[in-house]
Amino acid sequence: MIISASFYALPLRRCDDQGCGHYGASRGARLHNGLDLACNPGTAICSPVNGTVTKIGHPYASDLSILYVQVTAQGYDYRVFYVEPVVEVGDHVTIHDVIGASQSLESMTRGGTQHVHFEIKGGGQYIDPTPVYQTIRSTRGML
Repeated sequence: MIISASFYALPLRRCDDQGCGHYGASRGARLHNGLDLACNPGTAICSPVNGTVTKIGHPYASDLSILYVQVTAQGYDYRVFYVEPVVEVGDHVTIHDVIGASQSLESMTRGGTQHVHFEIKGGGQYIDPTPVYQTIRSTRGML
């Protein structure tokens, strides 16, 4: 696997014409279940945790070209959306291993900020990833 900069070095996506990237931001009739991290298409994306790749999925049935990678650790599922995977289900990854390259969202965002989406699920519920992101980012001197 390729070694790259930390996942937590990516900046938070700010508000733009397509909305805001923070957890709980309005998405019309629903709330945003994750945290968006700004990056250019083709950016090497590292695993958010040490764990096992348990799923390569399609978040949108209407567009199977858009993918996500799920890494499971200690009973939690950490998902990174809009990634072209370089890993496979069953791979063991560390926080420094590249799991894929960020995909272009131009067809979806129509001028919005390019980004990856990060979410955490535990016990079937979405968990705000912001405290995890902020804690790891600050302990590594990246704030």
